Amino acid sequence: MTATEVPDGAYLLDVREQDEWDAGHAPGAHHLPMQEIPVRIAEVPADGDVVVVCRVGGRSSQVVNYLLQNGWDNVRNLSGGMKAWEAAAREVVTDDGNPARVV
Repeated sequence: MTATEVPDGAYLLDVREQDEWDAGHAPGAHHLPMQEIPVRIAEVPADGDVVVVCRVGGRSSQVVNYLLQNGWDNVRNLSGGMKAWEAAAREVVTDDGNPARVV
């Protein structure tokens, strides 16, 4: 799925590390670092559109595969990750008011 194809209302699951999230993320995204997925898997919605994102799409692809293997059928990878999101002129925000950037 491309950044422009993400449906309104999708649950955007950002699996990047804390420093990447702090630098900039999509508005309304939910932060759950990749390494925490196995112990926090119950936090991932089992219904509705779930779009998984990282910096360029590699980690999120692994998370999508993991979730599919564990019974989720509503997850999709954001191709190109936050780099593609930013390139598509989609909004990037921070929680602390600093200028947002994708690192």
